[in-house]
Amino acid sequence: MTHGRGKKAGRGAGLKGGRGNAGLLKHRYMHMIKYMPDHFGKHGFKRHPSIVKQNKTINIGDLEKKFPGKNEIDLTKEGYDKLLGSGILNKKLKIKVDEASEKAILKIKDKGGEIKLKEIPIQEKVEEIPKEE
Repeated sequence: MTHGRGKKAGRGAGLKGGRGNAGLLKHRYMHMIKYMPDHFGKHGFKRHPSIVKQNKTINIGDLEKKFPGKNEIDLTKEGYDKLLGSGILNKKLKIKVDEASEKAILKIKDKGGEIKLKEIPIQEKVEEIPKEE
């Protein structure tokens, strides 16, 4: 007795060929090939976390909140790598940091402040030795 449901119906997703991704390697294989071409295999790569450097940044607008009452801030000692230019600067500051965006530098100089960036050593030019012919 099927009670009007047909053979095997009424058992989960019986007449639909299974639920979800069931049958992708069997009766729905052509669907998978057509609509999910990158389903199998490895794609791309992920570098080891010890190699990847992530800058810890701070915006200009956050400086007065995090360092109230300070006129000179050494962001490298505070653990920040880069200063970004988002936000409003209300007072003159002296800041020391490794890197800064152009917008941040302009905002600090507009208020009459100073910014000291990490000096990048200039590579010495290697003189080319003329080849003997």
